[in-house]
Amino acid sequence: MAAILVLVLILFYIQWKTTESQYPSMKYGSVKPGYHKDGDIMIGEITLLNIDLTQSSNLTDNYFDYLAFVSALEEINNSSELLPNITLGFHLYESYFSPFFVFGTAMSIFTGMDTWVPNYRCKTSGKLAAIIEGLTSEKSSQLSNTFRMYHYPQISFMSQSLLMSDTVKFPFLYRTVPNELHLCAGIIRLLKHFGWTWVGIISSNDYSSLRAIQILKEGIEQNGGCIAFIETFNVNNSMITEEIFQIESKIYKSSVNVIILYANAENKFYLLISMLIFRMVWITKTELNLPFKAEDATYIMNNTLSFSIVKKKIPSFAKFIQEVNFTLLPSDDHTKMWWTGLCDSQCPKYIKRSCSSDVNLSQILPCNIDYFGNSNSVYNAVYALAHALNDMLMSGSRNNTTRSREMWKLSDYLPWKLHHYLKNVIFKNNLDEEIFFDENRDLNTGYNIINLLYLPNGAVHHEIVGSYNPYASQGQDFIINEKAIVWESSFTQTPPQSKCSKSCLPGFWKLTREGEPICCFDCIPCPQGEISNQSDMNNCVKCQEDHWPNHKRDTCILKPTIFLSYEEALGIALTTSSIFFFLINTIILGIFIIYRNTPIVRANNRGISYILLISLMICFLCSLMFIGHTKPVTCILRHTTFGMTFSVSLSSILAKTITVVMAFHATKPGSKLRKWMGSRTSYTIILSCSVFQFILCLIWLFTAPPFLYLNMQSETGSILLECNEGSMIAFYCVLGFLGFLAVISFIIAFLSRNLPDSFNEAKYITFSMLVFCSVWITFIPTYLSTRGKYMVAVEIFAIQASSAGLLGCIFMPKCYIIFFRPEINSRKYLTKNN
Repeated sequence: MAAILVLVLILFYIQWKTTESQYPSMKYGSVKPGYHKDGDIMIGEITLLNIDLTQSSNLTDNYFDYLAFVSALEEINNSSELLPNITLGFHLYESYFSPFFVFGTAMSIFTGMDTWVPNYRCKTSGKLAAIIEGLTSEKSSQLSNTFRMYHYPQISFMSQSLLMSDTVKFPFLYRTVPNELHLCAGIIRLLKHFGWTWVGIISSNDYSSLRAIQILKEGIEQNGGCIAFIETFNVNNSMITEEIFQIESKIYKSSVNVIILYANAENKFYLLISMLIFRMVWITKTELNLPFKAEDATYIMNNTLSFSIVKKKIPSFAKFIQEVNFTLLPSDDHTKMWWTGLCDSQCPKYIKRSCSSDVNLSQILPCNIDYFGNSNSVYNAVYALAHALNDMLMSGSRNNTTRSREMWKLSDYLPWKLHHYLKNVIFKNNLDEEIFFDENRDLNTGYNIINLLYLPNGAVHHEIVGSYNPYASQGQDFIINEKAIVWESSFTQTPPQSKCSKSCLPGFWKLTREGEPICCFDCIPCPQGEISNQSDMNNCVKCQEDHWPNHKRDTCILKPTIFLSYEEALGIALTTSSIFFFLINTIILGIFIIYRNTPIVRANNRGISYILLISLMICFLCSLMFIGHTKPVTCILRHTTFGMTFSVSLSSILAKTITVVMAFHATKPGSKLRKWMGSRTSYTIILSCSVFQFILCLIWLFTAPPFLYLNMQSETGSILLECNEGSMIAFYCVLGFLGFLAVISFIIAFLSRNLPDSFNEAKYITFSMLVFCSVWITFIPTYLSTRGKYMVAVEIFAIQASSAGLLGCIFMPKCYIIFFRPEINSRKYLTKNN
């Protein structure tokens, strides 16, 4: 172990000398490394402070972080409410770029000596309470292992790695910045807001970034998006040309219009030029500060949306910058030029110092900023530590006075005890915001969404266009102001769209292409009877049974109800024919009444003729019940009325036929049929047949009567208003009985057609029954093969055709004789022929 320790110290010494030769300013001239101030309780800070002038913007931000730390401690030490009678001191060290030097500075803070002696503490100042650092995620993670051994709380105001939210692996780590899990959620919300479902990702290949990319990928896919490609590059700044060409080639071949650049500020530089040449939207996890000349403004695109930790201006800090005597602070040539830059007349009033200088300010301009670096996060870190110390002191004192300075110098339990109070600290900062650490010990803050605007004069304007704060109430957690975003003028659509396939309009559904991501699809029209009322639906939905898609298939509309209407041509024709035949029937009845005493009317029972004519009139009228809007009552009446009136008509014809036969045979000598002659027999036949049919109709009505039926299946897109027969057996029994009467009448009439009689109706009845049976025989298959109003029309036609056949075949020849052969219609002619 001793040999390993010696080897480590030798390596540290070599690295120290190497770093010292690279950065001679770390010596602060004759001042020892770091910046020290004694106090009752000490706070360590490690930050990246001095770097080359070529990165002047980073120098500005980092130096503001350093000043914010000093300013916050000065405020606390001068406060009479927070840590009264307790002075906070600090050890502040530069971290540079070397992990070895970062470890060395931590050891210097622990020991209180510039010489690194592990497990040794030179008690020349107060007890060390905690370390505040502004290191990258990788260095912060490495340093945390050292702090863990000594149980010192570590507060980072820079690292956002989501891996460091693991309180088991990093039990003493706190952060005054949100972790990148919230950043991923914010990016997903931004993509969802603009409907960007087809994106590419370029990321550094460190473990934390790769894990964040996996979370991003899962979140994007869960929200219906797809990743076109994921390209990674080395986390160091030595990207080879081949890597750059590979990334650019991937972008050129892809159809994406949105790319997520998931890289930290220290390793994004080599991709900036690539960002400028592609006309697409770039989403970055850090603000980009790309210096360029005014003459290059035509090549710069306003195509970047960046997520930046919420930064706010602290009034007391601005006052500190204006009034502090910077000569008392460690300084070198670079920082002297930085302070001199604050004398420039271009500086705003809230930061400009009262001085003058002739120094060339072309390289360092600390005034050209919107916010003071991470000063807000630094302030929150220092004040969180101070409030935790105050809570611990108050809980450890039985009275309202604090312990003496000497007692706290002897305290040996400060670091691990402070950890308990730091976890539960809640306070309001200088901006009256409530500050606390969540369950992952990250600060309850969020992100601003920045639109970078490159102005023609070479300046870069950072416009806040939205925010994401996971700790805000629902509806206020994600805010975006689209009107404030300035899009690149070359975009054909604003905001630009990024989709693998164009959106499927309502009325279509998405069919994913085989072997491609779910965002690449074809738009297929919805099947018959289904709709999609939103864009990009995965499936169409069926309409309710009484609804049907409209022409575009994007909404369900009530199906039109179809029935045989009086207004349509078919209904008008059938109504007209029914009335016409009814009038003809009425005229014939009138003729028969007028010529009631003539032989041709009196032949074959005049009363039965009247009954037949009246029943046929009712038959013609009952066909009107089949036309118009169907109701439950009409469904019941139309079939029973039709059955009863036709039974009367057919039984009347049967009675006429039997009368003809009986009249012929009764004239023979000794015939026994003479006593059956007369109207009583005929009326009995009519009555008994009608009663039998009436009984059948009653049975039908009391068992399974006809009912109104909305037929939604037979005809696509419409509701057929029909009368369901109810019991088909009863329906066919009624029709069957009518057929039976017709057949019997036809047979008897056919057999008696040649009987000698002057006015023998048997021939006419034969023809009428032939027409009747032909109509109803063809009716049955036609009726069964049609639907809706055409089925009703067939039924009406059968009623009218059969009724007209009976009327025409039986009564028209008699009317012909009455009007055109009156000589036949006389007793003389009758006596002569007999």
